This record gives sequence, C-alpha cells and structure tokens, in this order.
Amino acid sequence: MKIRWNTYLGNRFFYLFTGIIAAFAACFAFPQFLFFVQIILGVALAITLADFMLLFSKKRMLEIKRTVPKMLSLGSENHIRLEITNASRMVLKLTVQDEVPVQFQLRDFSMNLSLDRGEHRVLDYTLRPLTRGEYTFNDVNGYVQSIFGLAERRIRIPLSQPVPVYPSIIEMKAFELKALSRISNFHGIKKLRRLGQSYEFEQIKNYVMGDDYRSINWKATSRKADLMVNQFEEEKAQQIYTLLDTSRSMRMPFNGLSLLDYSVNASLVISNIALNKQDKTGLLTFSDKIDTVIRADKGKGHLRKILEGLYKVQEKPLEANYELLYLGVRNAIRGRSLLFLYTNFESYFALERALPIIRRINKLHLLVVVFFENTEILDYSTSESKNVEEIYLHTIAQKYVSEKKQIVSELRQYGIQAILTRPEDLSINTVNKYLELKSRGMI
Repeated sequence: MKIRWNTYLGNRFFYLFTGIIAAFAACFAFPQFLFFVQIILGVALAITLADFMLLFSKKRMLEIKRTVPKMLSLGSENHIRLEITNASRMVLKLTVQDEVPVQFQLRDFSMNLSLDRGEHRVLDYTLRPLTRGEYTFNDVNGYVQSIFGLAERRIRIPLSQPVPVYPSIIEMKAFELKALSRISNFHGIKKLRRLGQSYEFEQIKNYVMGDDYRSINWKATSRKADLMVNQFEEEKAQQIYTLLDTSRSMRMPFNGLSLLDYSVNASLVISNIALNKQDKTGLLTFSDKIDTVIRADKGKGHLRKILEGLYKVQEKPLEANYELLYLGVRNAIRGRSLLFLYTNFESYFALERALPIIRRINKLHLLVVVFFENTEILDYSTSESKNVEEIYLHTIAQKYVSEKKQIVSELRQYGIQAILTRPEDLSINTVNKYLELKSRGMI
C-alpha cells in the first residue's frame, strides 16, 4: 500500500503510450506494421517496469534537511534553507515541494533540480509573514524520477515543526547597526551632532563650528591661546515609553501589514536602540481599556520582555479611550519620560476629540504623536485627472491630504512633537526623531 500511494506516472509515460495507441490505430490502415508496434509496446512496458524497480530498489534514495530560524520576523524576508542529498547510485531528476504554513497560501510551491550520484545541494527561498502567531511547517515531499522519466516516486520526509512569528528581529538588528554606528552613511538615518546637555563632564576639546558658546572654558582658552570648550556626556537611563493604540483605526492594511503591525515593528526597533544607548524602555497598549503595561527598565532580558508583550498585541474593533490612556500614563509612568504614541487620525475631527487629553499628557512628559499618511490616497491625489468625475475625486483626495498636514500643524502649535509618515518609513522616522531629541537634550 505504501508503494501504491507513493507511485506516480511521469509525463514521458503518457507521451510514449499515447504514441503507441496512435500507432495501433494506424495499424488498421497498415496491418503489416502491427508486429513492430507490438514489439514497441512490449519494450515500453519492460522499460516502465525497470523504471519502477530502479526507483524502489533502495529505501533511502533522498535525504532532506530543512533549516528555519527559531522565530520568523513579521513583514521581513525570512530565509529558509533546504539541504538535499542524493543517497542513491544514479542520477535523479527531482521536484521538491515544501509544505509551507497555510498562512502563506502557497499551494503550488515547488522547485525542480537534477542531482548526480551522491551530490549535495542547498536550496534557499524566502517567506514574508504578514501576521503574528504560530506557523507550522509540515513535511517535505520529493518527487523522484530516474533517467527514463516514465515513473515517479514520492518520498515524504517528516519535518513538521512549529515556528512563531514575532515582531521583526531582522528589522531591529538592521536599524541597530545603522543608528549606533559612529559614522552613519546609511540611507534614511540622519547624521546629528550629539551635544550632551547633562552636567556629567567628559573632556575639554578644541572649539569647532557648531559648538555651544556657553560651554567655552575660558581658563583653558587663556592657557592654550585657542578656544576650548567643555564637552559633556549624553544623559543616560532616561525613560522611553511606547504607547500603542490597538483600536480599529490601526487595522488599515498597507502592503499586507496593518498599521498596528508596522507600529509593533517600529516599537521593537526604538526599544532596542534606546536600550543600547543605556536608556530605559517601557510599553503601554490601549484601546477601550489598558491591555499591557511594562514598566521602563533596561537590560537584554528586558528587551525579551518587551518582545513578548508586542507579540501578544491584538487589534480590537473598538474606539480608543484617550481618557483611560491619560489615567494609565499617570499611574504607570513615574518621572518625566519620552513617549511615542502610535495612533492614526483619519480626520481633523478625530484629533479634536483626543487633543485635550494629548495636551495634558504632553505637560507631564515629552510626547511624540506618530500617525500615518494614507499612501494610496496620497498617490491618487497627485495622479492626472481625465474627466470631470476624476477631478471631483482628486479634489476630495487633496483635501484629505491637506487635512493630515493641518493635524501636524495643530499639534506643533501646542508644542507637541508630531511625525506624519508613510507606513513603510515608520521605523526610520521614529529612530531619527529619537536621535534628534536625544541630541538636543530635550528628554
């Protein structure tokens, strides 16, 4: 029964026997060729039988090993590796089908290759998960053909394994390298001079253009006959909190990911960079109630705690309660902190409802409100109009885009930091804002 369910006929078999059937049909008109066609049929059957015997002569013809990361990164290209070895003594034509998790909906995922005797081959492919949670890789199927190609044997390699999809570790490590390098030449990261504003003295150095005149050391200047300035270290152990809105306004999808998932990835990136700069990081999620509170702390173990908290964040089909957010901030966050509020205002009216609470939070802490451009409407507003109806629609789209900019102006008018960003640029813009505020000593 095992052999029966793992046996298939190849394309060559059908081509060959279709030709033989056609030859038998032609023998009605040319009966003198019947004997030769019968010989061809016998040879074809013998070769087919020999092909089956070759394919099932050895129990282990194929060895396959799959290498998957311990956790997949949300929204990033994750590399999966298949190591394939031909354990037989003949050349094999092979179709490999990896049973990837059902979340990817890849029903015809296969790779074709040819293996010499004892050859070892490595195949790489990438997967981009779009939702958090547990994914399950199932078995790997190898469909093997010999040099005849008339029959096919399926070899199932049991490699079932569950893999969790967490906020993007790949993106976190990439931004860690960019933001923390001494000289950053990477696209998207601004180079900012870090002028320490604390009273922790570091050294006396020569004055260069851009140094604060207030830090000139006049005694050292008189001794050296050259302008000398005091340099101070950046303050450390400052509190950085991420406030995540998990309400229905964050469910909008762009390029496969929801706004909440973009925010989750950016939260992990900024938390990691802040911890590497020896600041403390925390997390608070809210919608109609306060869901998750992780108080600010530091250390690699704390990053794991934040990662687990972000992994469990779920969207809710409800409105955000900003009054409850204010109470949560008052109760959970002690001391002045830098707060990144990830939310989405689709209209100026939505801001007006939340603005009084946002202003009260900004009086207690340094608040950065991060919300999103609707890239589809933005791109549509700049496209060309072809008729009166499209002119009307473009006017509405431009009004929508203008209203988003008005929201930024309104927030800045009240001294509230604001970031209006495309979803795909969220992490870059958040990191830049953190480095800017850090360098200006505003935290």
